[in-house]
Amino acid sequence: MTSENRGNCLAWAARDKSGFLSPYTFNRRAVGKDDEKLGKATYPLVPGHEIVGTVQEVGSEVQHFKVGDHVGVGAYVNSCRDCEYCNDELEIHCSNGVVSTINGLDVDGTMTKGGYSSFIVVHKRYCYKIPEGYPLSLAAPLLCAGITVYTPMIRHKMNQPGKSLGVVGLGGTGHLAVKFGKAFGLNVTVFSTSMTKKEEALDLLGADNFVVSSDDEQMKALEKSLDFIIDTASGVHPFDPYMSILKTAGTLVMVGAPSEIKLNPLNLILGMKTLTGTATGGTKQTQEMLDFCGAHKIYPEVEVIPIQYANEAFERLITKDVKYRFVIDIENSLG
Repeated sequence: MTSENRGNCLAWAARDKSGFLSPYTFNRRAVGKDDEKLGKATYPLVPGHEIVGTVQEVGSEVQHFKVGDHVGVGAYVNSCRDCEYCNDELEIHCSNGVVSTINGLDVDGTMTKGGYSSFIVVHKRYCYKIPEGYPLSLAAPLLCAGITVYTPMIRHKMNQPGKSLGVVGLGGTGHLAVKFGKAFGLNVTVFSTSMTKKEEALDLLGADNFVVSSDDEQMKALEKSLDFIIDTASGVHPFDPYMSILKTAGTLVMVGAPSEIKLNPLNLILGMKTLTGTATGGTKQTQEMLDFCGAHKIYPEVEVIPIQYANEAFERLITKDVKYRFVIDIENSLG
């Protein structure tokens, strides 16, 4: 066995930019007293930043968690814990940069490796309690997709019953925006380029309206009708039609990351409209979001797969053949 393959943690990793995953073994750092630089990829790279599991060991100063607890880890595993944003529990905006769960520089000088592995060691601050009785297989997508839409909804007061929300794109993130919107008592309209998603938007997810965004007549009929829009689309798409749909003082939040934005400035100026963006969320709000989902029985729609199917799953993601999140069953397939 080569030195690369010796270690205490089993995983699947990408060895190069092709992204193809294969079995890999490495050493995790030891559990510290408080345990329970993003750039070009460093290989081998172990993916996975929506992680749930059971606590196996805790450090000497960990009191909030105990062995056997169901916990989750999201997109980051450390921050400076000393800047204004960390002090406000908005660690994702840490002035010194968060340590990403994948390909970040860990406290022991190694590169962080994600959840496609048999276990992970994380500081207690960046672990979250999964609500009692909440299925672990359904909790994982909440730790990135869920908090990414929940954060701006709270920040921009989208939790006011009776208000109207548009959701652009119906994928892993968009479908959770719909579920949160309905839980907040909003009237939810889904925008999609595909008519094939109408039935699932209305019947499966409970949206109130469905609009084909490429239909100019349907879009024009909605002018000045929505209080909020959450845009989850990452492909290049026009923004002016959506800004026209917002009411005066309406807000459009970008969750997706298109390569460019083209917008007539008058669509912001006239009507006091806001175009803003968001990352995931801080630790306090992430726990709040998990508790909200437990209390309101908000469950992502997932397809559970074994780790050996990961490469095929990535191919299906490219063709948008998933409803709405793949969840890898590490416990029963990695060995």
